[in-house]
Amino acid sequence: MFLAAVFSVAVIASLLGGAVVRRLAPTIGAVVPPRPDRWHNTPTPTMGGVAIAAGTLIAFGAIATRPDLVGAPGAWLPVLLAASVMFVVGVLDDRLQLSPLAKLVASLAIGAFLVFALAGAEPEDALPSVYTLVATVWFAGICHAMNLLDNMDGLAAGIGLIAAVFLMALLPGFLGPTLEVLLTALAGSLLGFLYWNRNRARLFMGDCGSLFIGAMLGAASLVPVYNAPSMAFINPAVIVVLILIVPLFDTGFVLVLRRLAGLKATKGGTDHVSHRLVSLGFSERSAVRILYLLGLAGGGTAWFLLRGQGVEPMLPLVAAFGVFVVLLGIYLARVPAYDAEDFIALQKSSFAPFLKDLAFRWHAAEVMLDFILIAVCYYLAYRLRFDGEGFDLFLPYFTASLPVVLGCKLAALYGSGLYQRSWETFGLRDLTAVLRGVGMGSLLSVLTAAYLYRFEGFSRVVFLLDALLLGVAIVATRASFRAMSLVAAVRNKRSRRVLVYGAGQFGQTLVREMRANARWNMNPIAFIDDDPGKVRRWIMGVQVRGTLDDLESTIRRYAVDEVVLSSPSITGHVERRIREVCVRLERPVRRLRMDILDLDA
Repeated sequence: MFLAAVFSVAVIASLLGGAVVRRLAPTIGAVVPPRPDRWHNTPTPTMGGVAIAAGTLIAFGAIATRPDLVGAPGAWLPVLLAASVMFVVGVLDDRLQLSPLAKLVASLAIGAFLVFALAGAEPEDALPSVYTLVATVWFAGICHAMNLLDNMDGLAAGIGLIAAVFLMALLPGFLGPTLEVLLTALAGSLLGFLYWNRNRARLFMGDCGSLFIGAMLGAASLVPVYNAPSMAFINPAVIVVLILIVPLFDTGFVLVLRRLAGLKATKGGTDHVSHRLVSLGFSERSAVRILYLLGLAGGGTAWFLLRGQGVEPMLPLVAAFGVFVVLLGIYLARVPAYDAEDFIALQKSSFAPFLKDLAFRWHAAEVMLDFILIAVCYYLAYRLRFDGEGFDLFLPYFTASLPVVLGCKLAALYGSGLYQRSWETFGLRDLTAVLRGVGMGSLLSVLTAAYLYRFEGFSRVVFLLDALLLGVAIVATRASFRAMSLVAAVRNKRSRRVLVYGAGQFGQTLVREMRANARWNMNPIAFIDDDPGKVRRWIMGVQVRGTLDDLESTIRRYAVDEVVLSSPSITGHVERRIREVCVRLERPVRRLRMDILDLDA
């Protein structure tokens, strides 16, 4: 009830503060003109971070006068001071346009003093110097990551809200009750601000808001690491990374691709993860919701990690989430954001030929991904086969045999021809290569274990489970690009909604090409076919909605933009009726024409 009261006060204070800032901002010139990277057509008031900071401080200040509730100013005071000073830096940036270098220096200096305050002045309390350097850079990095993430309506505020809730909920014992209250106040303040910042935003947070949120989260996330026992040090570190996966992923993604494109990392642009999702055809709201889901997935993975009581038992889950994030990054990197000639750094660098050979001829990324999958699946097979003391007993056999298994399975996958197949066209015919590679790799692993160890200490069930898990993992990763493309094509808001008449081979070919060819901007949403036996069946992921008699009702019900005749056999009376319906409903009709021309004729 107490935390609920703090949360409610923060929501109300931020909501009212946003209304005040929205009215006063234009009077002091705090207005953002229309910009391509914010995709707004009208000037929008900014510096909404004042409302966020005010809501947080008001809600927290309501209990600051209660020593029995606040306790000693241990970790919470440095966190609050660091966030407040970064807020001031953000205000100066909003009003005076500080250089990126000035903001970087400020964040590192504030981070250094924060680390000093958290560690304490006593030499015996200090952490190793490498931890001090990493913690300082971490604080500055999270500040700027949230600053970069503030590129679409409701994105930074929503991700900050999700991260604050997960930090508060998953690490209360490491944070302490007072810092838990402070994060509750921040979460409530962000929720209240989202009323003004959701699409279409009527108020931007400005740098004062994004830097305040980043400083609060960055500083608070360091406290569990400092408070954790030495043996549990890795747990809070992994958990905070998972909780803050969205700002970390977006920042790393943008910095790497801008570097390859020969662009300045500090220069704004529409090349963030959110922008590329919109380029795929998602609406701005959908893009923000996808990143919300990614943040929730990261927090959920952290929750499962804690529930599993350690990193080692839940390593496969963390690895699976990491592989998903990497695959998402690889897929989104393919979405055009720069002109081809912009990749100056990659084209002119001394290592460009090496990268081209490694990445495109030898498919190094696929090999490294499979390297990780083989190790994780082999480990998970042992975990599933043995429990408790049994796992500890057989773990040395896993460790000893892992190099051999890696070598055998990588060689078998290469020999199967898997690395010569494209992810974009991965289908049923490619399954034979997967089955051949996984089966041969498992057979070689069993034979090698039998030769080296006489199969003592090994279980046939482990190798069977390993083969099944690895096969599923490889198929899932290879099919992921087609699945992402399918989701993007179906959710593309700019695509025309197409009804395909004829669900035969021509119709299936047409649907496949619509989804593969983004330049067409066509989304097949229904089949109509003359065969009543096909009605209500799903073909190529598109349902046959009826026969010719259902054409008009289907067009009306599913808001069809145009009709495409897929087969040359659709002529005569049937074609006339189709055209009559489409003329009456003012829908265009087109026909698929497939022909192979003789260029010498």
